[in-house]
Amino acid sequence: MLKNYFKIAWRNFIRDKQFSALNLLGLSTGLACVLLIYLWVNDEVSIDKFNSNDSRLYQVLKKNKDGTGNIRVGENTQGLLALSMAKELPEVEFSTCVRKQREPGILSLDNKKIKTKAAFVGKDFFNVFSYKLIRGNQKDAISDNMGILLSDIVALKLFNTVDVVGKSVDWNLKDEVDFSNVYHITGVFKAPPSNASDQFEILFPFDLYAAKNAGGMGDVTFWGSNMASTYLLLKPSTNINAFNNKIKDFTRAKLKSLYASSDLDQYEGDLFIQKYSDRYLYNNYVNGVQSGGRIEYVKLFSLLAVFILVIACINFMNLSTAKAARRFKEVGIKKVVGAERKQLIFQFLTESLLLTVVAMLFAVVIAMLLLPAFNQITGKNISLHFTWQMIVAIICIAFITGFIAGSYPALYISKFKPLLILKGKLNTSAAELLSRKGLVVFQFTTSIILIIGTIVIYNQTKYILNKKIGFDKDQVLLIQGTNTLENKRDAFKDELLKSSEIKSVSVSDYLPIAGTKRNGNTFYNEGKKKEDIGVFGQIWTVDYDYLKTMGMHILQGRYFSKEMASDSAAVVINEAMAAKLGLKDPVGKRIENGWQKFNVIGVMEDFNFESMKQSVTPLCFSLGNYNSSIISVKIEGADVRKVINYASSVWKNFSPNQPFRYTFLDESFANMYADVKRTGNIFTSFAILAIIIACLGLFALSAFMAEQRNKEIGIRKVLGASVSGITTMLSKDFLKLVILSIVIASPFAYWAMTKWLQDYAYRISIAWWMIAVAGFAAIVIALITITFQTIKAAIANPVKSLRTE
Repeated sequence: MLKNYFKIAWRNFIRDKQFSALNLLGLSTGLACVLLIYLWVNDEVSIDKFNSNDSRLYQVLKKNKDGTGNIRVGENTQGLLALSMAKELPEVEFSTCVRKQREPGILSLDNKKIKTKAAFVGKDFFNVFSYKLIRGNQKDAISDNMGILLSDIVALKLFNTVDVVGKSVDWNLKDEVDFSNVYHITGVFKAPPSNASDQFEILFPFDLYAAKNAGGMGDVTFWGSNMASTYLLLKPSTNINAFNNKIKDFTRAKLKSLYASSDLDQYEGDLFIQKYSDRYLYNNYVNGVQSGGRIEYVKLFSLLAVFILVIACINFMNLSTAKAARRFKEVGIKKVVGAERKQLIFQFLTESLLLTVVAMLFAVVIAMLLLPAFNQITGKNISLHFTWQMIVAIICIAFITGFIAGSYPALYISKFKPLLILKGKLNTSAAELLSRKGLVVFQFTTSIILIIGTIVIYNQTKYILNKKIGFDKDQVLLIQGTNTLENKRDAFKDELLKSSEIKSVSVSDYLPIAGTKRNGNTFYNEGKKKEDIGVFGQIWTVDYDYLKTMGMHILQGRYFSKEMASDSAAVVINEAMAAKLGLKDPVGKRIENGWQKFNVIGVMEDFNFESMKQSVTPLCFSLGNYNSSIISVKIEGADVRKVINYASSVWKNFSPNQPFRYTFLDESFANMYADVKRTGNIFTSFAILAIIIACLGLFALSAFMAEQRNKEIGIRKVLGASVSGITTMLSKDFLKLVILSIVIASPFAYWAMTKWLQDYAYRISIAWWMIAVAGFAAIVIALITITFQTIKAAIANPVKSLRTE
């Protein structure tokens, strides 16, 4: 019996090539989209899940109040915290501190030089995390300050083997302090997997970082310093809520016992822990409360996958019922000879499942072909591996899709009475017609929502990238690793300025780009009282040319001047800082940060130095560049390549053993919004595919309705109706469905996109024209889709349609 079902299914597939091809195209395209989204979602949710003790691995975070009373959450904690927690808290099995380096260093052996990213880690790093140590002794691999650990990839690049323990390499890295030296290798670890959010190639002992920075800006040997990340491996069955309550005042108690300060509550925050593998997806906090993060993208695209799959299933239903009339006699004869309805249902479900399995095979091929382009759009490196989980997922998706898509046609075709079928007296009920129209309305409602969403996301991204941000990000060359120049930085700067193509040069690590160096402080007006609440803000050390190079503007007072010796104790504040401190006439006033007092000499216009998801926060500039690793070069002329070549040649004269590394400020700015741009690109791509699939559904319904009204059209033509009149008559029914879809979709899309835009402090308004454009596009798409079927029906020979069979 089953064999006969497959034979019939194959014959029907071959006989109705047009409908079969449309069914296969719609299903395979929809399933390919779902498969690609599944791969993306699976990759997102797998980030940082590689640790064997994932359920017990946590990161310590800190809540601090800012000057507005809001609560900020950050991962910077004291360098002493990890060791102290392990000693004093019985719930902690192991702990480690980590200091991630912003700038890569140069690892060299003989003539080989490799740019590598380093991290400084505590002794129990390998007990906390599941990074595999493949060479060396885990017990003492991180105990020697002159020892380093290499990843297996770096070891193979330098030595062509991983058996390198005891060998020496040269490391060149100058950050706040100079870590350059010859180190011996104490271990080799397996490079972090692709689903690890932290990627590093060399590990140094945290004790080395502490020793090198003792007494300096990066000192981590006292409780007042917050320059490390702290990770804990808790013992099984630890009550997380109770543990959070226990550690809330942990660092505040340490500081009070050491300094006996009465106002520590104002600038030392509350500790709490977050599961390590949750930090990637749940990385957004609003006023100290977790409020989503990248998980919102996961939910968004999971919902999109469901919509696309439903649209593809609806297509299958409409296409199957559209061609059902051609099989009524087959069903009638089978019923006459004794076939039961359940047998017919099983037959049609078998055909549906067969077509779905074939569609899934095509979908896998399509997904594999599209994967390189998909990776480029998403910025990922996803590969399609046929693991047993993937195979099970594919099979489940195929069978669920086949059952859902085939259920309605199977029930629809099998219910008719054989006598009516064989007499040709079948009429489509209003309920059946309404249900098919309702499916198309759902398809186009979804499509219009996607069109509106695409328009809003595109315009928001465009707004962010082109909004006046308070500084000039264009044609600013960022030369990296300049701390290697040491006391020759000023000479290097002067040499660069000899080029007529260069307008100005500035030395500073602080950039108006999220993710770069920051220095948060709590500020007060001079003569603060105990009850005064401080204002949390940034204090950046800059040089005399920073303002000019970055294109920022002074509103009141002046900028730093070499002729004014007193400027060494002066600051230039932004509008937000003046407002938060309540300074109506800031120039000439004095402010302090708890250990130093400053004269306010100027007020600069606010500029966005973080993502536009945040409002501009208080900021001030002070003089000094310390051991800056970045030099910013403002290019005057249009020949950027000429400036790069000139800067490179100057660099070789000053630092012949170091590679010339650079980027551009506008590129770094654009990278801040890479996720938004990628989201827009992914959303747009799948929206287009969903619309195409929906068009196939509309094509199916137009074919079905044209076939149902075949005799009516013939009679109208005999009575003199024109082709254009018949085409208009058939088209207006579909346009009513599209207009209904616009009415339903518009308020829902407005609500959804308004909610999405709320994540941005600076955002566009959803204008009426966005909805109008989406509606117009839907109407045009619908007309193009149905024109073929309506004209085909209108020009058909009426003799054939009116002939009695």
